[in-house]
Amino acid sequence: MAIEVFDENDIRAMPDEERFNFCQNTLKNESDESKRWDAVWLIGELAEDVSDENKMREKVADLLEWTLKNDKNGVVKHEASFQIAARNLRNKIHVLVDVALNDNSILSKHEAIESLGLMRAFEAEDLIKKACNDPSVDVRETAEFVLKRLQRLKNCDQKYTPSQIL
Repeated sequence: MAIEVFDENDIRAMPDEERFNFCQNTLKNESDESKRWDAVWLIGELAEDVSDENKMREKVADLLEWTLKNDKNGVVKHEASFQIAARNLRNKIHVLVDVALNDNSILSKHEAIESLGLMRAFEAEDLIKKACNDPSVDVRETAEFVLKRLQRLKNCDQKYTPSQIL
């Protein structure tokens, strides 16, 4: 069951490119963070199709990266991190690591670390360990949790797919 985002403008009915442009404009120009959050969710849906034919995935990934680097609201960045993990956009793991270690928002750091765990980003394990020294107890607890989970998952032969985390 998908989470229903309030779609008062019927954005889901738009062709993909038009939908993407609408959401991009919202993310870059809208002052209302609740609308920016919705835009993050609505563009994330465009990356659900993991086939090689889905050229939108890279555009979505790049816009989610832009959001993490430029949005000032921790809740919006939280959602961008989640969308990266939910869509298994592994080429953005380095961006999640940067947010986890350097963002000003505790909420953003927490979700970036949790997203790395959801994606089973074993390659980032040593960098996640650095977050165990964060001044925020919430960030430290998240890093410790994710590291324990990654250790446990290393011994598991299951292949990761995004649907397993939603």
